[in-house]
Amino acid sequence: MRVSATRRKRSAAASSTTRTIVRPSPRTTSRTTPRAFGRAGAVLFTTAAVLSSAGCFGSSDNPSRHGPTRADKSPGAKPAIVWNTKPTSIASLGDSITRGFDACSVLSDCPEVSWSTGTDVDSLAQRLLSAATARAGTHSWNFAKTGAVVADLPGQIEAAAARKPKLITVMIGANDACRNSADDMTSTEQFRTTFTSALTRLRRDLPKTQVYVASVPDLKRLWSEGRKNVFGRQIWKLGICPSMLKDSQDLDAASNDRRQRVADQVTEYNKVLKDVCGRDVLCRYDPAVHEYRFTTDELSKWDWFHPSKAGQRQLAEMAYRRITASAP
Repeated sequence: MRVSATRRKRSAAASSTTRTIVRPSPRTTSRTTPRAFGRAGAVLFTTAAVLSSAGCFGSSDNPSRHGPTRADKSPGAKPAIVWNTKPTSIASLGDSITRGFDACSVLSDCPEVSWSTGTDVDSLAQRLLSAATARAGTHSWNFAKTGAVVADLPGQIEAAAARKPKLITVMIGANDACRNSADDMTSTEQFRTTFTSALTRLRRDLPKTQVYVASVPDLKRLWSEGRKNVFGRQIWKLGICPSMLKDSQDLDAASNDRRQRVADQVTEYNKVLKDVCGRDVLCRYDPAVHEYRFTTDELSKWDWFHPSKAGQRQLAEMAYRRITASAP
C-alpha cells in the first residue's frame, strides 16, 4: 500500500522524538538558576562552617588522634612524629621506688639499683645505652625523691629539663594513696589537674623528649604478699603506707573496706595517667606495673613492700618492653 508523503513525514517525526533526550521543563530554565544556586550555596557554606567549628570534619593538628592527612604527603608538610626505640639519654622522675628505697639497706635510698637509671641492676639505662655510657652515668640522671607525690613532679621536671634528656620515665602516685588515712588521699580531680599541668610543662620545656609513664603498683597486692612475713609486719608499724598497711592482720569489714578504698583510688590514678599520657604522641603509658604480681623474693627484705633488687629488675624489664615496642 502506498503511504502518502504527509503520513511518512509525521511517522518520521514521531520516531525521531522517541530517540531524543528529554529537554528540561520550563521550571528549570536559566532564569531561575542564579537565585536558586545563590540560596543553596549560602546554605552549604553555612552548614560547612558549623560542622567545621564543631569538629565534625575532624582535625589533623594532632597526629596521635587522627593520623596523617593528605597534607602530610605534600612536599612542604612536616614529617610524621616517630617514637625512637633507642633513646640516647634518660632522666627518671618519681618516688621511693625509683630511688631504690630499702633495696640495699634498711630505710635508705639505693639509686644504683633503680629500675630506671641504676648501674647495678640491669636497669633501663643499661639496656638502652651503650655499656660505656651506662657505666659512666653521663647520660642518665635520677631526679626521683623518696616520699614524692604528684605535686612534686613540676620541680623534678624543672631539674630534668636542664639536662635535655631524650627519654623521661615517670612513676608517681603511690604516695598520693599511701597517706595516714584513706581520707587524706589525693583526690582524683586534684591528681588529674596536677599531672596534666606537669605534663604540659614538660612538653613546653622539652618538646621533643619522649615520656614513659608507669602505672601505680597494686598496693593491695603488696599488702597481701608482704603480710606473710612477721618481721615485715613489724616494720609496717613504723608508718609505711598506713592507709593500706595499718593493722595488717585485721580482716574485719572496716579494715577490708579501707584497703579496698585505697585500691580503688589507685585504679582511678591509673586511669588519669593513661588518659593524660594518651593525648601526647610522645608519651607511652604502661599498665604492666599495676598488673604485675610481685612475689616475696621481689620485695625488700627490710620492709616487704618496696621492690627488692629482683623487683627492680622486673620493673626495668617491663619498661624496656614498652619503650622498645614498635607500636604503642
